[in-house]
Amino acid sequence: MSQKWIHLFGWICVFAVHNSNAYFHSEKQTDGGKNCFCELKGSINDCSCNVDTVDYFNNNRITPRLKSLLIKDYFRFYKVNLKKDCPFWNDDDSKCAMKFCSVHPCEDKDIPEGLKGQHNVEKPFHKYISETQRNDCNEDLNAELSYLNTSISQQAQLDFEKWANFDELGENFCILDDHEEGAEYVDLLLNPERYTGYRGESAHRIWRSIYLENCFGERKQGKSILTPMNKSPYNGLCMEQRAFYRLISGMHTSINIHLSSNYLQSEPTDFVRPTGIWGRNLNEFNSRFSPEATDNEGPHWLKNLYFIYIIELRALAKAAPYLRKEQYFTGSDEEDMEVRAAVNDLLNIIESFPTHFNETLMFTGGFESLKLKSTFREKFRNISKIMDCVGCDKCRLWGKLQIQGLGTALKILFSGKFDNKVSQTEDENDKFKLRRGEIVALFNAFGRLSNSINELEEFRKIMR
Repeated sequence: MSQKWIHLFGWICVFAVHNSNAYFHSEKQTDGGKNCFCELKGSINDCSCNVDTVDYFNNNRITPRLKSLLIKDYFRFYKVNLKKDCPFWNDDDSKCAMKFCSVHPCEDKDIPEGLKGQHNVEKPFHKYISETQRNDCNEDLNAELSYLNTSISQQAQLDFEKWANFDELGENFCILDDHEEGAEYVDLLLNPERYTGYRGESAHRIWRSIYLENCFGERKQGKSILTPMNKSPYNGLCMEQRAFYRLISGMHTSINIHLSSNYLQSEPTDFVRPTGIWGRNLNEFNSRFSPEATDNEGPHWLKNLYFIYIIELRALAKAAPYLRKEQYFTGSDEEDMEVRAAVNDLLNIIESFPTHFNETLMFTGGFESLKLKSTFREKFRNISKIMDCVGCDKCRLWGKLQIQGLGTALKILFSGKFDNKVSQTEDENDKFKLRRGEIVALFNAFGRLSNSINELEEFRKIMR
């Protein structure tokens, strides 16, 4: 073949490859407009990390560890009060009557022994009694001191606990009800979060109340408050107000992904399938997030999922020194040891993430920032109360858990108690401890976000 023909053949090949690439690029763009809206790229906004970094980190390193950890007894048994009345409106007509909405609390025999006495923990005055009795002083002195300490009445002990709870209340971002009358243990593995059929006006009223009355920004009559970054409610909002909306939107997104990925595919039968068949529903996912169904807002909502993930990831990293000191006690020595090792391993991975959220950029600027933090906290506490208005018990359970988990993360980041390194003295470390319910909610809420990001990848695979 002559040099001239070789040169001409080369140009033909280049032209063919160019047109082939252009064809496939055009085809991908066409599909992308319809089906690949969840192929998220770029910065998460207000954070220094990218979506693809989080995808790889979560799906390969975090999700497998969380799945094996959250099935352990310490994390699967969650104490919650599902019997509280809605404090804002009469919700008698909004109760879900569908069988999948019900929650089955634990029987006493099913609860690990170590969890049954969690509120009978050793109080400081009991601790001082035992320390006094261990002194090498004479018996008369021991007896006298013992008598003085034990004169504290049961009522006084309850009052002390109420005072401590009241002091702690000012730092909490949500309502804690595990100590209230009516609170019961629920096995989260036997009551999984999934689509129950609860929808319609009752469910819409919950989210309307959250977005329209408790988020920052302007109210717009008849228009969805769930809007993208370049529209209201972001216009004119500072970082803290913007973050508040994105946290709620991210949690809402996570819940919708769970409902789409654990959707009732087939009704149960009495003998063959007593529990029904549950699985991913692409049509449901598209109806909740596709640009066509959401006025192009769905992809922005999906990005807010990554924002709340980064927030809770940072909270776990910040509280890691304290969480490592927790005993995760259930009464089973072998399992408790396994849980402590697994938590330590997970925290090591979390701390290795290269670009954590920088919470020190928020609530800076003197008195006005303190007022903003107080408003931020009160709005979030109000949302935790709205969870008691959810008509579906299973939805209420998982809503309360995820709100409490996020509230615990915010407490870690912004209460100021976790800003310093671990103290060398055990007594000083006691004041940094979280309640068991807060720890269980924190890990499980982060587990829900981790699962949502993982499920997002599964929906991408289906679309491809």
